[in-house]
Amino acid sequence: MTPSPERDSEVILSIDQGTTNTKAMLVSRSGNPVFCTATAVPLLQSHADRIEQSPRAIWESLLSVSAKCLSYAAQASCRVGGIAISNQRETAVAWHRASGEPLGNAVSWQCRRSAEICRTLLQHSHAIQRRTGLPLDPLVTASKWRWMLVEDRDRPYRELADADNLCLGTVDSWLIYKLTQGRVHATDHSNASRTALLNLRSLQWDDALLALFDIPGSALPQILPSSGNFGACTAIPELRGVPIVAAVGDSHAALAARGCETAGAVKATYGTGSSLMMLSGALREEASSLAHTVAWSTANETLYALEGNIAMTGSAIQWVGEFLGLEHPVDDTTALAEGVDDAAGLFFVPAMAGLGAPHWDANARGLISGLCKSHRAAHLARAAVEAIAYQVADVFHAMEEATQSTLPALYADGGATRNKSLMQFQADILGRDVLRSNIEELSCIGAAWLGGLTLGWWRTLAEPRDRVAHAERIRPAMPEGERTRLYAGWKTAVRRSLAQVSA
Repeated sequence: MTPSPERDSEVILSIDQGTTNTKAMLVSRSGNPVFCTATAVPLLQSHADRIEQSPRAIWESLLSVSAKCLSYAAQASCRVGGIAISNQRETAVAWHRASGEPLGNAVSWQCRRSAEICRTLLQHSHAIQRRTGLPLDPLVTASKWRWMLVEDRDRPYRELADADNLCLGTVDSWLIYKLTQGRVHATDHSNASRTALLNLRSLQWDDALLALFDIPGSALPQILPSSGNFGACTAIPELRGVPIVAAVGDSHAALAARGCETAGAVKATYGTGSSLMMLSGALREEASSLAHTVAWSTANETLYALEGNIAMTGSAIQWVGEFLGLEHPVDDTTALAEGVDDAAGLFFVPAMAGLGAPHWDANARGLISGLCKSHRAAHLARAAVEAIAYQVADVFHAMEEATQSTLPALYADGGATRNKSLMQFQADILGRDVLRSNIEELSCIGAAWLGGLTLGWWRTLAEPRDRVAHAERIRPAMPEGERTRLYAGWKTAVRRSLAQVSA
C-alpha cells in the first residue's frame, strides 16, 4: 500500500470484522494506511431463512489478520499505540460469561428467522421506532436475541441469564470480550443503536423495550462512546496492555472517514449488503421508510444520522453466480455482466429474504422481470449489477423525501466501487455525480481516526481527513428519457415483488 510507513512511529491497529471477511489495517499518525490484510470468514446457511456464523471463526480471523499486521509493524519498526474495531452490526452473539465460550453460532444480520417474532410485535412497531429510530424488522438484533431466548430449546440461554452467566452482544462486544479475556463487556452507541433496544434520547438501554422483547438487561454490554476506552488487550501477547480505543459499526466508521458532515451529504457503502447514511444533526422525528440512528459518539458529543439498509447487493451477485453454476460466483458474474452493454429490459429484484429500506417488507420475494427468449446469462448478470444501483437510488430518493431537499451527489465506498460499470450506472440512474473513494477500506480508516481522537493524536476528524486523498468524480451520462424509462421499469418490478405474497 502507499504511502510507505513512517519508521519508528506509532500506528493504530484497525480491525474491520465484516460479513464475509475480516480486514486489518495499520494507520499512521498522519491518518494514512500503511499496511492492510484480510482473511475470509464463512457464512453458514442451513436453510432459506437461517444464516449464521461461527463466533470462534470470527475470533480466529481477528487473530490471523492481527498477526500479519504485527509482523509488518515489527519489520517497519512501528509500535501499535491502540486498537480500533469496526464491525458488521446487527449480528447477534451469545456466550457463557464465565468461560467466554459461545453458546452457538452467531445469528447473522441477514438472517430472517425472527420474522414471526416481529409479526407478533407488530402492534408495538410505532413505539419501537419512536424510541429507537428503527423500523421493526428481522434485521434488528433484539428480535434475534429474543429468538435465542424463546425459540431455541437446544441451548440454556434462559437458565444462564437467570444465573447472571449469559452475555449477549454484537460482534464488537464479542471481540472486545475476547481481547480483554472477559474483563470488559461493552459496546458503543452506534452498535447499540442497531439493536432496537437503545433509547435514542437517553442513550441507555430502554427498560420498556427490554420487557417487550423479553431480554434480560443484565446480559447486555455496557454502552460507551465510539471514541473511548474499551479496556486493554491481554489475549494477544504482542499487544498486551495496548488499549482498545474505538469501537463503531462499519457503516458509521465509513461515514466518519468520508467527512459527510455538511447538510445534504449522503454516502453509500457497497458490501454484502449496502447502507446509505447521512448526518441529521440533532435528534429528529423518525422517517417511516428510513432508520434514525447514532452516527458515532465521543466523550463530548453524540451525532445522529438517517440510514437506509439494503439486505442484498453484493450478496445478490454471489447468488446469481451460484445460480448460474459459476466457479467463482462474484468475479465470474461481474465479468459476465461486462459482456453486454445493458440488461436488455431484464430486471432482477434480489428480495430473496425480503426488502429493506425504503419498503421494509419481510414478505417480499425475489423475481426476474421482463424475461425474453433473447436473454442470456450475461443479461441476468448485468441485471444483478444494475439492481445494486437501483436499490441505492430507492433509498437516496427516500432520503430526499425525508429531508425535503435535493441531494447534489452520492459519496461511494466499499469493495464494489471497483466496478466502473456499476459506478457509472449509479451516476446515470441517479442523475447525480458519484464521488468514489480512492480508499476502499474506509471502515478501517474511520475506526482508526476515532481511535486517534481517544489517543489525543488529533483534536477533530478533519485533521487526518485533510491529509488523505479524497475521491474520483463520476458524472452521469445517460439521457433523461432513458433514465426515466429504466427506473420506471425497476419500480414496476419492485411492485410485483411486494405483491407476490398477497397474490
